[in-house]
Amino acid sequence: MMAENDLNKPEIDMPAELKQQIAVTTLDRIYNWSRSNSLWPMMFGLACCAIEMICTAASRYDLSRFGMEVMRPSPRQADVMIVSGTVTKKMVPQIVRLYNQMSEPKYVIAMGACASGGGPFKEGYNVVPGVDKFIPVDVYVAGCPPTPQALLHGLITLQKKIEGEHIPDTRWYKKGEVEAIPIPILGPDLFDPRNIELINQETHKPLPVVETMIEGGETA
Repeated sequence: MMAENDLNKPEIDMPAELKQQIAVTTLDRIYNWSRSNSLWPMMFGLACCAIEMICTAASRYDLSRFGMEVMRPSPRQADVMIVSGTVTKKMVPQIVRLYNQMSEPKYVIAMGACASGGGPFKEGYNVVPGVDKFIPVDVYVAGCPPTPQALLHGLITLQKKIEGEHIPDTRWYKKGEVEAIPIPILGPDLFDPRNIELINQETHKPLPVVETMIEGGETA
């Protein structure tokens, strides 16, 4: 339920009898208040953190209290991506593709140690050391896995961040198109296609000439 001063500017003195009838506010404040209380998370999970995310949406914790009960299976109808679980190299291209298809303005929550920094698998050959290497992350939720209370705290933190935004400074409001993030290519290893020229330069370098002494005093 909205508090009395959620929309009213505190620096404006209003008669007590009008406070329940009139709201004097700014466009930033009313727009951000409405968005922060109607976030639609995207419905997908990666590993054990997804079980805690499901518990957060269930009746005991009930994230619908914050206007987030509409989990959408389509990225085009979602504006919050909760990366809940271990991010493998095979999964990163799909995550980036889903992120690009989400509507603006959009936000990302890295839920758990694996999504935030690789977790206990960060030295593994198939796990990336944090999803923030590929998409921008707004809120990190600690834990392995985090509790539902921790995820709720992360969602409330995201709400506070949205409430402090200024419309002209936001990415989606600026002139020009918002460029999509290049989808990483999975080959022998995962690489960013924006670095393809540098990769080609390093890959096609001629091998260094190494002089070795062989029997008879000749060099090879």
